[in-house]
This record gives sequence, structure tokens and C-alpha cells, in this order.
Amino acid sequence: MPSTTALRLSADLSGRVAVVTGASSGIGAATARSLAAHGAAVALLARRADKLDALASEITAAGGRALAVPTDVTDADALAAAATRVREELGTVSILFNNAGIMLPGSSTDPELAGDRRTQIDLNIAALVASVDAFVDQLVESGRTAGVADLVNTSSIAGENIFPNFAVYSGTKAFVKHYTTTLRTELGAEHVRVGDVAPGI
Repeated sequence: MPSTTALRLSADLSGRVAVVTGASSGIGAATARSLAAHGAAVALLARRADKLDALASEITAAGGRALAVPTDVTDADALAAAATRVREELGTVSILFNNAGIMLPGSSTDPELAGDRRTQIDLNIAALVASVDAFVDQLVESGRTAGVADLVNTSSIAGENIFPNFAVYSGTKAFVKHYTTTLRTELGAEHVRVGDVAPGI
């Protein structure tokens, strides 16, 4: 995935609180910068505290507002604690960019890669759902009170195409695509806009 690509934004996001998972590098970091530049207060979630602190300092120096929240998104309890901290320090979340993920291609017949396959399922599926679980109440609250909230999941073109040695990764991203589409039908009535971005590989 191109490391400098960000979710493109054009709206004034002043007064809104955004959460970005996988914020320590790549698309997550670039999108966090863009959200802050458009006026949102941004909570940065990932495991690498040093990277988050550096990014938060960069955003603050540029006139934005950012909060580094080191979090293992595969840990539901850690996500719940992060959600509480973000609400207390920044306010009610109205944007979730659910971007944490990993791509570990390899033959599905190689027993030594079983751990890689499980890691992709744990992060690309279980952690993505757990992140929604942790913040959906705040998104719904924002949707009801402000009339709009946004949930964006990172999928991939791999979820809709065939790539040898990407069976598990592609399967996880196909899940993200269908999960997102179904969530849209559930949350739309709560004024939560739900979508996905599908970068190339």
C-alpha cells in the first residue's frame, strides 16, 4: 500500500473528534494529518508509542489537536479503555477510521505460516470488529445529537480479486467489505455514515 496515501477530505471538521487506528504509519498517519488539518481533534491508536508521540507532536506543531493513545487493538479491554480516555480528553467520537491491519502473503499449504494466517484474521477481522464495538456507542450518540457521524473501514482490492498466496488476506478483506455494507444498513438510521476505502496492493 502506498505509504503517503491518505483518505481525501474536503469538509470543515472543526468541533469533531476522530479516531484513527493503525495511526503510527502509512495510510493511518497520513489520514490523521489530514483530519487534523481539516479541524478535527484526532486520537491516534496503535501499539508503537514512540511513533504516536512523534505524530501527535507534529500535528500539534502544525496547529492541530492530537492525542496519542498507545493501544493493542487486538485487546478488547484495551480498546474499551482507549474509548473512555478519548471521550474524557477530546470529547465524543464522531469519526472512526478503522485502519489497523496487516498483509502477510504466503502459501496456504505451508504449515510454518499458520501463525501468519491467524495473525491476519486476528487483526484484520477480530480487531476491526472490536474497534467498532468500542466506539459505536459514541458514533451513534454523535449521529443522534449532531445529525452525522462517520465510520470508515479499510478494505482492499484484494477482497474482490484473486491473488495467488493471498488467500487469507483476501478473505479477511472480503469480510471487511461485506461487514461494512451490512453495517451501513444498521447504522444509517442512526445518522452514522458507513463506508470503506479499498487501497491496492
